[in-house]
Amino acid sequence: MDIIAFIRDLLYSHDCVIVPGFGGFIGNYTPAQIDKTTSTFSPPVKQISFNRNLNHNDGLLVGRISGISGISYQDARNIVDEFTLSLKKRLEKGEKIQFEGIGSFINNQEGSIQFEPDRNVNYHLDSYGLEPFQYPPLEEYDVRKRVIMHTGNTLSRRPASARVLWRAAVIVPLVVAAVAISLKTDIFKTRLEKSALNPLSAGTTEYRESISENSDKESSAVTADVVDDTIKPVLSFSSSDDLQVAVSAEMTDYYLITGSFQFKENADQQADILISEGYIPEIIPAPNGFFRVSAARCNDLNAAVSMKESLSKKYPGTWVKKI
Repeated sequence: MDIIAFIRDLLYSHDCVIVPGFGGFIGNYTPAQIDKTTSTFSPPVKQISFNRNLNHNDGLLVGRISGISGISYQDARNIVDEFTLSLKKRLEKGEKIQFEGIGSFINNQEGSIQFEPDRNVNYHLDSYGLEPFQYPPLEEYDVRKRVIMHTGNTLSRRPASARVLWRAAVIVPLVVAAVAISLKTDIFKTRLEKSALNPLSAGTTEYRESISENSDKESSAVTADVVDDTIKPVLSFSSSDDLQVAVSAEMTDYYLITGSFQFKENADQQADILISEGYIPEIIPAPNGFFRVSAARCNDLNAAVSMKESLSKKYPGTWVKKI
């Protein structure tokens, strides 16, 4: 089975593809660029880099092989493990391994894996069909001539603008003086009372007098729940059961996620394994369309972290999901 073809296909739609036990391929986005020295335009590019520390099984590659080939998840995992073991043996012998369309691997003098990407392949789907191209440089375009022409046109129009400024200098002070005089006198003030324009003002005199008589009584009825004109909410519980319900509403649960799978049948297989081991698994749909498998649920973070450490021995990459 051509595992490299599956990796290459996943790199077009994912930014990270992990080969369990070997390492992860990461897509790095580079925007469109212009090389002024060579007059070359380059489209956006997604180049591939390699990180050997990303070697846990996230279920992406194994799930894709299982779904397309029609084999079980465990058989697909065994195929990937054999592929990884073969790569390591060839690298230990000093061979150079070529992943077509992705890059090449070789062990350096220190025994570390060195990756050289294939820069002729662009995994950015929005750049499909676009290739770098050169453009002829612009000739006979003198910016200094354009500046001189613009400056000359401005000088030719300067007398008209000067006349406008002179008129504004005469008119603006007159307008300001007229506004100031009107504000200081009663020329533009109406003699209408504001209360005459308010339809709600009629008959309110007696009401205000009755209110003022009881103002002292009402002020004494204000409790300590009002501070700085802000009413504090007061929580009251009729019984201890109501208090326990309110406290439990603030409690937080934690899922122990042991795997994330693209196909639900693969998630069901892992859930069956967890049931046989004594766990109570749950399958949780993820926002990206995958199916996450939770081995257990804890309402205490310390207990969840402790259980994660024990689960990680058999299920590497187990992580805690806060509900």
